[in-house]
Amino acid sequence: MKRRSRLSLLRNRVLADLRVVVERDPSVRGLPEAVLAPYLPALWLHRLAHPLYLRGHRSTARVMTLVGRMLSGGCDIHPGARIGSGLFIDHACAVVIGEDAVLGSDVTLYHQVTLGAVGWWRDRTRPPGERRHPTLGDGVVVGAGASVLGPVAVGDGAFIGAHALVTSEVPAGGRVLAAGGVLPRQSSAPPRRERPHGAALDREPT
Repeated sequence: MKRRSRLSLLRNRVLADLRVVVERDPSVRGLPEAVLAPYLPALWLHRLAHPLYLRGHRSTARVMTLVGRMLSGGCDIHPGARIGSGLFIDHACAVVIGEDAVLGSDVTLYHQVTLGAVGWWRDRTRPPGERRHPTLGDGVVVGAGASVLGPVAVGDGAFIGAHALVTSEVPAGGRVLAAGGVLPRQSSAPPRRERPHGAALDREPT
């Protein structure tokens, strides 16, 4: 009976993960296609590795998440990270989630997102047990190429734009956007006429 209950719980969790993919990936048409979402191997193996990591089986847990990274095309989730339900990672390529990162429910990450530390030279001086990685609240969205570094908190429903760099607290519902590109100022001079290849130069009047 207990085994049947565990299998039912596992089945419901897998179905919930697949529904998240269908809801947030416009290119996916149904549950059978959702199984192919690249990040799911990394997420599912993380769920198996996390309890092992907490019980001190660190090497085994790291091997499992390394396999998840290879199967997902580069989604690197440390087995120590705490991840809530409803996580969606679009494309999954080059996503990094650090050891003591905490993700709430219904978080969305795009490709090349880093939830990391500020650097070993600084983290080595932290007291034992002090956090190094960020905490993301429920419903947070982090755009492609963005980095959230250090033990900062990002509040519920916050939006981090593509390529933004976050190293300080973000309030609930806050928006952090990277500076946009600036087009070069157009000259007011008339366009220069190009001489056809091989044409003779105009001579000055004599």
